[in-house]
Amino acid sequence: MTKKLNVAMIGGGFMGKAHAMAYAAMPMFFWPAPAIPVRKVLVDVNKDLAADGAERYGFEDSGADWKAVIIRKDIDVIDIVTPNDSHAEIAIAALKAGKHVICEKPLARTGAEAKTMFEAAKRSGSIHMVAFNYRRTPGVALAKKFIEEGRIGAILNFRGTYLQDWSADPNGPLSWRFSKKIAGSGTVGDIGTHVVDFARYLVGEISSVNAIVRTHIGERPLQAGGLDKLGASDKSSNGPKGKVDVDDEMIALLKFQNGAVGSIEATRNAYGRNNFLTFETHGTKGSIAFNYERMDELKVMFADDPADARGFRTIYTGPAHPYGYGLWPISALGIGYGETKIIECYDFFSAIVSGKQPSPNFEDGWRVSAIADAILESGVTERWVSVAN
Repeated sequence: MTKKLNVAMIGGGFMGKAHAMAYAAMPMFFWPAPAIPVRKVLVDVNKDLAADGAERYGFEDSGADWKAVIIRKDIDVIDIVTPNDSHAEIAIAALKAGKHVICEKPLARTGAEAKTMFEAAKRSGSIHMVAFNYRRTPGVALAKKFIEEGRIGAILNFRGTYLQDWSADPNGPLSWRFSKKIAGSGTVGDIGTHVVDFARYLVGEISSVNAIVRTHIGERPLQAGGLDKLGASDKSSNGPKGKVDVDDEMIALLKFQNGAVGSIEATRNAYGRNNFLTFETHGTKGSIAFNYERMDELKVMFADDPADARGFRTIYTGPAHPYGYGLWPISALGIGYGETKIIECYDFFSAIVSGKQPSPNFEDGWRVSAIADAILESGVTERWVSVAN
């Protein structure tokens, strides 16, 4: 009989929905599953929200006291899908209680805070993961495979973007994502870290950065109610407003430890861009390009192609590619955000069963946060800043 692992999820918002769906669906896609996730208990800010979330997402139990839940002997996994300011406290307590932990990105508000989480994880012996799920898109994993096989030679450069428009309207509500005390940073931590994760995953460690960081909208309407509504709904030009004290946009030049160079750009104020997460990397023997808005496609060009076939070709990911055996039987049949979370769940539970740390884990989360710190510092000093180790 397949092993079962009981999950306590702390938080029940948008990301809670994504994680709960993955727990339900993972064994259906990857069978035999490494273990069966049991949706045991959901914790939210009050009992009513928790009970509603548990019913909606299929959890057996609910509660409003995460401290009581993480010490329960029947809980194996703690899943943290809360705002950034609570990640460290919950994760460290869960690790001390001997639980395996998966935490949404960014791991923490600062590199120093993330490092305390990584150190606690090392001491615990538990399995830990930070949820940079976009790298688990089969096309991105295929790009990693080609790079590791040397198909495009030594990497020369990397260019990445993450452009969205959900906060471009100044009448969008003041989500917690616009508060430094809660979020730590704005665009840099929220979406820029996904591009940084791509850069580290595909190319290697970043040694220094030189960045421009800007805040375009200095205040926003206070949102009504306790639910986080981002900037895509409930727009209002009337009523009281609150201060925005985080960044809206960043552009950074990168130097990698292996000699490669690169650039990344992230903004939530780019009208017309919905979820424009891209990278292009060039090597001595070819190039690879990816656009998440066309996530079933990977564009490749190999320098040893015949002269009459030179140029980018499109590979449509499917059963022959990473994770393809567990997804759909036809290439380009179509996958979405949900499948990346299902794959993430599969890798996390595989790691728990094998006892081997997955990637990205809390060390990766700390290193990404340290790069984010360097980008923010460079945005102030307007100079090259070395990444802390």
